[in-house]
Amino acid sequence: MSQRLHDRRLRILVFASAFNSLTQRITLELAALGHDTAVALAVDTGAELRAAVRRHDPELIVCPMLTSAVPEDVWSTRTCLIVHPGPPGDRGPSSLDWALGAGLRQWGVTVLQAVAEMDAGDIWAAEPFDIPDLPDGISKSDVYRNELSDAASRAVERAVRRFASGEFRPRPAPPGVARPYYRQENRRIDWAGDTTATVSRALRNADSSPGVLDVIGGRGYYLFGGQPEEGPLLPGRRRPGAFLATRGGAVCRATADGAVWLTSARPRRLPGGPPTAKAPAADALAGHLRGVPELPASHVQLPSGLPSGSRQTWSTVRYEEQGPVGLLRFSFPGGAMSTGDCRRLLAGYRHALDRPTRVLLLGASRDVFSHGIHLGAIEAAADPARESWANINAMDDLVEAILNTHDRITVAALGGNAAAGGLMLALAADEVWVRDGAVLNPHYRLMGLYGSEYWTSTLPRRVGPDAAERLTGEALPLVAAQALRLGLIDRVVSCTPQRFTDEATALGQELAAAQDWPRRLAAKRRAREHADAQRPLAWYRSEELAHMYRNFYAPDEPYHELRRAFLHKTPPPTTPERLHRVRPAVAA
Repeated sequence: MSQRLHDRRLRILVFASAFNSLTQRITLELAALGHDTAVALAVDTGAELRAAVRRHDPELIVCPMLTSAVPEDVWSTRTCLIVHPGPPGDRGPSSLDWALGAGLRQWGVTVLQAVAEMDAGDIWAAEPFDIPDLPDGISKSDVYRNELSDAASRAVERAVRRFASGEFRPRPAPPGVARPYYRQENRRIDWAGDTTATVSRALRNADSSPGVLDVIGGRGYYLFGGQPEEGPLLPGRRRPGAFLATRGGAVCRATADGAVWLTSARPRRLPGGPPTAKAPAADALAGHLRGVPELPASHVQLPSGLPSGSRQTWSTVRYEEQGPVGLLRFSFPGGAMSTGDCRRLLAGYRHALDRPTRVLLLGASRDVFSHGIHLGAIEAAADPARESWANINAMDDLVEAILNTHDRITVAALGGNAAAGGLMLALAADEVWVRDGAVLNPHYRLMGLYGSEYWTSTLPRRVGPDAAERLTGEALPLVAAQALRLGLIDRVVSCTPQRFTDEATALGQELAAAQDWPRRLAAKRRAREHADAQRPLAWYRSEELAHMYRNFYAPDEPYHELRRAFLHKTPPPTTPERLHRVRPAVAA
C-alpha cells in the first residue's frame, strides 16, 4: 500500500476469523496510512464484534478473512467491507479452491459490502492477479500468501480511499451463482489410476488446509505435499499407492505413472478422541513405513545457468551459483524447521562456505522464509520437551555458523513471511532483504518462549535495546516498510513474488562487484572481534538457553499448552487486548 494518507483519517475496525498473515498485513497497512485501527476476532456468534464496535465506534469495518457472517445488526448500521478471494460475480466459501481445481491461470479479489446474501453486496474495488505456472507446481497457501495477498492489499487500499472520499458510489455485483464448499470428494486421489501430475495438483490445491483425506491401513489421514519425483528413485516394480522411501521427514508414494512426495500428514480425529495435529509425514505415518528405506537428504548443487527446476525431487535445501554469488535456497513446509531440517541446512551452509563466492544469499525463494522450530514435529515426538531442546540447539548451531562467517558477505533474502526464531535466523546475516508485502513477527512470547537464536545480541544491535524490548514484549507484527524504518532490515525489494529470486540475485551480483567489498569484509571482521571482546557469542547462547530450558521443562510454564492450542487451531476466548488498538511501529 502507498504510505500517502487517505482523504481523511478513519476509525477502522478489522474483523476477521483469525489474525492470519493477510489480516495482519491489512491491519498494519491501514494503520501505517494514518487510520485509527483496531481488531476484533470472530470467536463467538457476534458478541465480540458488538463489544468492539461499542469500544472503537468505527466508521468502517474491514473483513480480510472471514468464515462466518457479519451479524445483521452490525452490517445494517455500519459499512462493512468483505474481502472475497474471487473476481466480481464469484460467490461461495471455497473460491480459490475451485479456481485452482479448474486449473485457472488468472483469478481476482473483490472488496464488497456486507449484505444479507453472502458475497452479493455492492462492489467497492476489485483487483485481478495471475496464478503462476511454476515448473515445480504452485500450492494454494503459496498463492494465498503472495499473489492473492498483494491483490487484496491493493483492493482494500482503493476501497478505503473511496470510502474516505465520501464521493464514490459502489456498483452492484454482477449476477452470480454461489458454488458450494469444496469437499473431500472433489480432492479424492485414486492412487491406482491417477497420474503424478493429477496427484500433485490435488495435494497442492489442498495445502495448507484441509489436506487430502485418504485411508491408510484402516485409519484416515489428511495428506499434504505434492512434489513430483522424476529421478530413478528405486529400482523394481512400483505398486501404485505403495510407500517407496523417506527423506528428511517426507514420504515418497507411488502413483500410476511415477511418484510424489508427501511432506506432512495429520491423522483424522477419531469420534470422541482428542484433536490431532499436522506433523512431518514420516512421523505421522511411521506405523505404516516398516521396511521403507530412508534416502540421504543432500542438497542439490546446480551449475551456473541451469534452472533450479530442471529436475524435480524432494529437497528442502538447494545450492546453486551465479558467478561470485552463491544461493543457498531452502523451503520448509509452512516455514517450520525440525531438528533434522536445521542440521541439513547447516550441512548445506558449510558446503556453500567451501565454494569461492563473495556473497552468499540465504533463502532467496518465494513464499515463507522460516517460522523457527517445528512445533508439529515436537508434538509428534515421544518426549516433546526433549525434542524442543534438540530443535532449539540445532537452530542455534545454524545461527552461530552464520554469525561466525568472516570470508564473505551473507544476505538473508526473505521472499515471504518470517516469525520468531525464523526471523532471528535472518538477523544473523550481514544484511536482510525483504520482499514488499511480507509480514514479520519478531517475538516468541505468544508461544510462551523466551527465545534463542542469539536474538539478545542481534536484535538490539539492529534496532536498539528499547525497541527490541518493545517488539518482543508487545508481540505485534511488522510489514516490510515498518521494519525498514526501524532498522530491523536493510532493504525492501518491490517486485512480484515470482521475480524475487531474480531481483535478489541481481542485487547480490551488485554487492559482490562493489569496489568497497574488501573494505566491508574487513570492517565485518573487526566488528565481530570487537563484539566478542565485550561479550562472546557463547554468553548469549548460554543465557538464552537457560531460559528456554525452563520453558521446556518447568511444570508451571505455558509453552506446551500454548503449542497444542496453536497446532489444534484453538481460537482464543476473546480478542487479545494487544489488538484493541494497533499502531505502526515507530523507530526509537
